[in-house]
Amino acid sequence: MAMKSEKLTFAGSSGEMLAARLDLPAGPPRAYALFAHCFTCTKDIFAASRIAGALAEQGIAVLRFDFTGLGASEGDFANTNFSSNVEDLVRAADHLRETRQAPKLIIGHSLGGAAVLAAAGKVPEAVAVATIGAPAEPAHVAHHFTEAREEIDAKGEAEVLLVGRPFTIKKQFLEDIEAQRLEDAIAGMKKALIVFHAPRDQTVGIENAGKIFGAARHPKSFVSLDDADHLLSRKVDAIYVANVLGAWAARYLGDLDVAAAPAARAGTVVVQETGEGRFTQAIAAGPHKLRADEPESYGGLDSGPSPYDLLLAGLGACTSMTLRLYAEHKKIPLEGVQVTLTHDKIHAVDCEECETKAGKIDRIERSVRVTGALDEDQRKRLLAMADRCPVHRTLESEVQVVTKMAD
Repeated sequence: MAMKSEKLTFAGSSGEMLAARLDLPAGPPRAYALFAHCFTCTKDIFAASRIAGALAEQGIAVLRFDFTGLGASEGDFANTNFSSNVEDLVRAADHLRETRQAPKLIIGHSLGGAAVLAAAGKVPEAVAVATIGAPAEPAHVAHHFTEAREEIDAKGEAEVLLVGRPFTIKKQFLEDIEAQRLEDAIAGMKKALIVFHAPRDQTVGIENAGKIFGAARHPKSFVSLDDADHLLSRKVDAIYVANVLGAWAARYLGDLDVAAAPAARAGTVVVQETGEGRFTQAIAAGPHKLRADEPESYGGLDSGPSPYDLLLAGLGACTSMTLRLYAEHKKIPLEGVQVTLTHDKIHAVDCEECETKAGKIDRIERSVRVTGALDEDQRKRLLAMADRCPVHRTLESEVQVVTKMAD
């Protein structure tokens, strides 16, 4: 499953705070995706949570949120409509762009699928769109209000039961969905499209998939969900959608190493921003790919170790390697080495052995744990060798850093 799932909020189309959840992979995200749930559902509906979790396992971070007036989001559902849902989606994409990275993949389930088709053209970074059981036109949901239509037209609103819960539907909602036409938006979105639909969907008929597919330009794909129901209430169906979606999207999302990490020749380290946050860095050390970031408390995403963490890691690795080489050379029965390091700034006056007596100095504390059938003399010799590791010597010697502006 995803390494972690974060709760967050952002301002929606009408200013109210919308509740969201970001499902993150165990490692650096290959890309970010945005998920729009079905009509009157929430971000925590089974299909949304299951698909988001499965995509996170494939390295894709997924933001799912409650539209205005639904779930844990603020606002009054009665004052919303399809247009406001589309704007909520755009605001969600804006939030990802500002705090992480703009979504490259947008996914919509049922009416959420129609919403992503309308919103896709407003998210320039998105390269791929997926719909699941989506209607070809938003007006499709009007059949839910057939019995209340007369009251809505006469009084301007009516209370209707949807999935066993009462919702107030206003006349402006019906007028808005009836005015929407998605054909031009689908044809002009210039994104790769995949359409998932079950032939026996009793809520949104399969003919809707045909209209969406027909309106779209290539590249486009269609996947039949066989006997799945509209809400993908069976775990196996949700997992199937996520697996196929992840494999399909890989063609368009690219790989982390290609898209985010720079290239470096042997003996060279290259660091560059990834664009995911204020401080997130992609590092290439020869053929090896690393990440650096700052903790959330410092305004980072905490997606990788901090620069000082990497410095300590270099010293710790060098210390352990030096002890291993020394033990092998001296035939010392060393079984294992563990090095624990911390970094801090201390007042120079508190350091008796330091030449600097004013201001603050850097202090690194290193604790070395060794295991094996070692006598006291061997342990002392190993401890002494810790100070002779090359990185330690570099840190304590005069170092010249020459900086120039690259072409």
